[in-house]
Amino acid sequence: MSENVSATELASQYTAQVTADLERNVKEQERVSAEIAALNEQLAALQHDHSVLVSIRQAIDAAPAPASTGQPSDSVSVPAPRKKAAARSGTGKRTQPKKTASQPARPAEKPAGPKRAGKAEATSTAQPTLVDLVRHHLAEQKEPRSAAEIAAALGRSHPERTVKATVVRTTLEGLVAKTQAQRSKQGSSVFYTAADAPKQATPAQGEDQPASADA
Repeated sequence: MSENVSATELASQYTAQVTADLERNVKEQERVSAEIAALNEQLAALQHDHSVLVSIRQAIDAAPAPASTGQPSDSVSVPAPRKKAAARSGTGKRTQPKKTASQPARPAEKPAGPKRAGKAEATSTAQPTLVDLVRHHLAEQKEPRSAAEIAAALGRSHPERTVKATVVRTTLEGLVAKTQAQRSKQGSSVFYTAADAPKQATPAQGEDQPASADA
């Protein structure tokens, strides 16, 4: 009898445990089902929002088309000021013939050219070459002169020019080579006279020897 009692107790215990497990299982299924339902609702809401956002973006992308077509209408008004500017430029062009009409008065300025040419000729004639200056200076002298004396005399008579004794000596030697001047020596000094100078001037060379020594 005791064995039968213990078996029934075990069976009742197993039955109670299984029943409790079944209840927990059912509750868990309900909980999961509720979560799935909530997730499905969230998914449906997200899908709805997605479709709404897509439609809004499409509307925004399509919006610039009418705006871009409206911009040319604003830019069409730009040529009006350009036409006015063109009209002003046209009036400016019309005023140009007046300037050209006054241009015939310019030929009166042409005589300035000959004046400048006259000035150029005057300056060219006013500044003879060093060869001419040396030749004329020798022609005016009655006695032989050294290169230093001639350079000093030309420097005094032409202060605007730089006359160097070495350049004058080279010029005198060139005149001697062309037989346009004569050269004579007195000791270590060299004197020059014009080619057509009289030979009587040579005795006076002794008097000028101290001057050449200073040169």
